[in-house]
Amino acid sequence: MDRVGVAIVGPGNIGTDLMYKILRSKRMELRMMSGIIPTSEGLRRAGQLGIKTTSDGIGPILEDPEIAIVFDATSAKVHLAHAPLLERAGKLAVDLTPASVGPYVVPAVNAEAHLNTHNMNMVTCGGQATVPIVAAINRASRVKYAEIVATIASKSAGPGTRQNIDEFTETTARALCAVGGAEKGKAIIILNPAEPPIIMRDTVYAIVDEPDGERIVASVREMVKTVQSYVPGYRLKFDPLVEEDRVTVMVEVVGAGDYLPKYSGNLDIMTAAACAVGERLAANLLKKGDCKA
Repeated sequence: MDRVGVAIVGPGNIGTDLMYKILRSKRMELRMMSGIIPTSEGLRRAGQLGIKTTSDGIGPILEDPEIAIVFDATSAKVHLAHAPLLERAGKLAVDLTPASVGPYVVPAVNAEAHLNTHNMNMVTCGGQATVPIVAAINRASRVKYAEIVATIASKSAGPGTRQNIDEFTETTARALCAVGGAEKGKAIIILNPAEPPIIMRDTVYAIVDEPDGERIVASVREMVKTVQSYVPGYRLKFDPLVEEDRVTVMVEVVGAGDYLPKYSGNLDIMTAAACAVGERLAANLLKKGDCKA
């Protein structure tokens, strides 16, 4: 089967975990891993797997005509500089930072609507876990207000996550409305230092119009199955609780353990969602005959 050439810029924890997921793809061929520190663990592992590596940043990726899709796992500030370069080079960007350059994308909700855009923003880990739930509630009963509390292990929050913590809350809140369909949204993140580290747990509170309990429960169950198709460790803690006009849903995410510990479900859901978007972009390019690796 023909495959589409892809690259990763940013060989940190997220980029390295994503590398292992892409290597299992039947539609994508990972042609390059790029960073700026020659001795980084991610570049070392990529090199050992026979993947071309560079510590010259994004430049070599821009110059490679065989690379059609670029996963940016750097930071919001760096992606703001990368985005126009990638567009001018004709590369499709899958942005794993909260830079918010392109449309917010959550595979279970709206990936198909943005397959022809140049830059797809993966929102945040909290958004990937909770926006589908808000969207599921909203298609059963209109959501007037959605609030999410994302709790992750402090050990799973690296320098990039901590550096982008303000962007996390702002981007996730906007995505609850723009993608989830809520009229108003609010996001809170908690870094839990407990030992042993906890897995990712998210709580969604929603206030809805004319709640239909049976439809809400059925819609949320169906959405959870959709997310599980690309994030196997995603699951409901218990069925949605509907009390008058309030809906409470709790989910948790166990990581696949590709590179990071299984408690790092917050990172796993980002890389799994980005990989799912890459698969759909690659399928679309192959269908149109635009690209072969």
